[in-house]
Amino acid sequence: MTLGIPGNATIAMIFAALLIHGVQPGPYLIKENPDIFWGVIASMYIGNAFLLLLNLPLVGMWLQVLRIPYCILSPFIVLLCIVGVYSTRSNIFDIWMMIFFGVIGYFLRRLEFEPGPLILAFVLGSISERTFRQSLLMSKGSPLIFLTRPIACGLIIALAVLIVVQSALFWKKKNRNLEQFRGKG
Repeated sequence: MTLGIPGNATIAMIFAALLIHGVQPGPYLIKENPDIFWGVIASMYIGNAFLLLLNLPLVGMWLQVLRIPYCILSPFIVLLCIVGVYSTRSNIFDIWMMIFFGVIGYFLRRLEFEPGPLILAFVLGSISERTFRQSLLMSKGSPLIFLTRPIACGLIIALAVLIVVQSALFWKKKNRNLEQFRGKG
């Protein structure tokens, strides 16, 4: 949290909330906003204590909730989401935005995209854009600065290799699945 680099999707969500409220996560978070930092730490302890106190006696009830069919449970989940979104600002537009992004999330899930990198992109996007602009200002607008510096050049090469390897693995898996499908027909 103090480095400003989210290690997982949960920390990325916390960073997104901090950025929305105008607090920059990073090394100066403890110095400039100690109340927020220690509040987050305290809320984690309090949240774990409440989970322990509530979940131990109510574990049987949670098991019963798991037995409810999804077609019955999902409308209640959507209703609670709508009530929660509307209660924050009493604005119908927020409900439409929730539905829009819910549909996008549904299709991303169906296409087997992970939601974590989207949150990471939200958090790290503004930081990387700012440092990209700073680099271009230092080089007077020349993008060659990224190829002349050894660390930047190494990271670009590593990124290119990863993209090629992942693409090859994806196409290999797709072709294997296609061959298995044709073999069954």
